[in-house]
Amino acid sequence: MGRILFGIILGFILAPLLVLAWFHWGHPPVAVADPPLPFERQIVHVPLNLRIDRDKPSAPSIEVNEANLNAGAEIYRDQCSACHGFYGKPSKFAGHMYPSAPQLWQKHKNGPVVGVSDDPPGETFWKVANGIRLTGMPAFNEILSPTEIWQVSLLLANADKPLPPGALAIVRGDQPPAAPPAAAPSNAPPKQ
Repeated sequence: MGRILFGIILGFILAPLLVLAWFHWGHPPVAVADPPLPFERQIVHVPLNLRIDRDKPSAPSIEVNEANLNAGAEIYRDQCSACHGFYGKPSKFAGHMYPSAPQLWQKHKNGPVVGVSDDPPGETFWKVANGIRLTGMPAFNEILSPTEIWQVSLLLANADKPLPPGALAIVRGDQPPAAPPAAAPSNAPPKQ
């Protein structure tokens, strides 16, 4: 009995030390091209999905209309398209990320769903507002207003439906970003 107890205690001591040694001197998967650890995706997705389900808003605070879809398309073009691609034009570097950034204007391999159009808009709102750790997805809650986050979330929720012509032209990448407004004249003396 003493040897079994000694073996269990030794195992509890050695196992963490071996893991620490592997992280320090081994080759843990930190590069994008490295294969994931066993159960890495499950370890990440279970708490992520539970958090989103707990904290996501239940209903949009704005309605789906042409003006909001057009505004969402402009936000998407300016903030999202570099990683998530345009309609019919995937991002050139998204596949070189780990995990790769989903292309939000492509149909899923297993059906007619486009991007995240099968997700509730509140789930997309949460992801845009809060970001997702270790994925490259930034949190936009300090960059975009809640209305702007809803506009892009509703655009993506409707990606599998016909869009207004203006929004479609923007998400195809046909319309360049608008020029920033010119600075207003000032009566203040020039800075020296």
